[in-house]
Amino acid sequence: MFRTQGALSPAFRRRRHFLRGVSSGARAALTAVRARRWLLSICLGLLFASGVALQAMPESRPSYATPLPEEPITPIPPPPVADSRKLELGERLFSDTRLSASGNLSCASCHDVQANGADRGKAKADHGSSNTRFNTLSVFNAALSFRLNWEGNFRTLADQVESSLENPVNLNSNANDVVARLSNDPAMVELFRAAYGHLPDRESLLDALVTFERSLVTPGSRFDRWLGGNMSALSDQEQHGYRLFKSLGCAACHQGVNVGGNLMERQGVFRELIPGKPAIVRVPSLRNVATTPPYFHDGSAATLQDAIRRMAGAQLDRTLTDQQVESLVAFLKTLTGTYQGVPVSETQP
Repeated sequence: MFRTQGALSPAFRRRRHFLRGVSSGARAALTAVRARRWLLSICLGLLFASGVALQAMPESRPSYATPLPEEPITPIPPPPVADSRKLELGERLFSDTRLSASGNLSCASCHDVQANGADRGKAKADHGSSNTRFNTLSVFNAALSFRLNWEGNFRTLADQVESSLENPVNLNSNANDVVARLSNDPAMVELFRAAYGHLPDRESLLDALVTFERSLVTPGSRFDRWLGGNMSALSDQEQHGYRLFKSLGCAACHQGVNVGGNLMERQGVFRELIPGKPAIVRVPSLRNVATTPPYFHDGSAATLQDAIRRMAGAQLDRTLTDQQVESLVAFLKTLTGTYQGVPVSETQP
């Protein structure tokens, strides 16, 4: 209830009498001072109340049951669901030497899925030539990259498969000739009928190979298990290597589900990395990288240690210590996944 005039306190009456004797400007200044004091008292009260509330609440700490969602790398998903008949046909075609004009080579000649999905010069020897321009990339997880090949000049697996069929350095053939050869094999014809309901043709040949390549993913790496919440999956050194990987700037290009494979980048930003062209390459995936030496598009780095030092200098303008290099190597080794339940390895088991 508000007080009436007669109920005013002596102190309030003295303050009102004092204000009547001062100028309007001074009165406004006094009012502003009182307003500031009033606001300050409210802020202090709120601050005290929030402090009491925080003391009453349990201490808020980050949870390490699962990694933070801001991690630049995401786990590899399981292979996509596919028609089992198309998948079986694609797997057979992948190892069929009738895909090559010579009858000596198949996709598996350059991409050994029983090992690392790549090769170590074997395909060059089979061709009787050392003129292959680019180091062979692993076929594992290729379906997860936004573009294919070192120059990123193919956007779909089907385009890349057909190019490999036609490339003189690869299979030196073409889809129509392959279909003609396969059509002379009654067993192969029956596989096409079962999978596609018709005789072999160009579209079904490419689709079967693409279906198989999409299945060539390697989930289950120790790093992916760590991303999934298993904090014991990585050692202290491996976790330190991952922190270095991010703090040095490696993750600016090598990130996403494939730890790369999702952008184009200039090679040799600060120092020469590899002489000559191409000046811009598709950033390679680092999945299973410990199993796929040599490194770089010309295969000029024999070891991870060499590749890391050269990349640090050329791309980041950094000179790394031996300890930093070994920590990064330790982390990169955790990116090795499994194919059909078996860890990817440099050579066949």
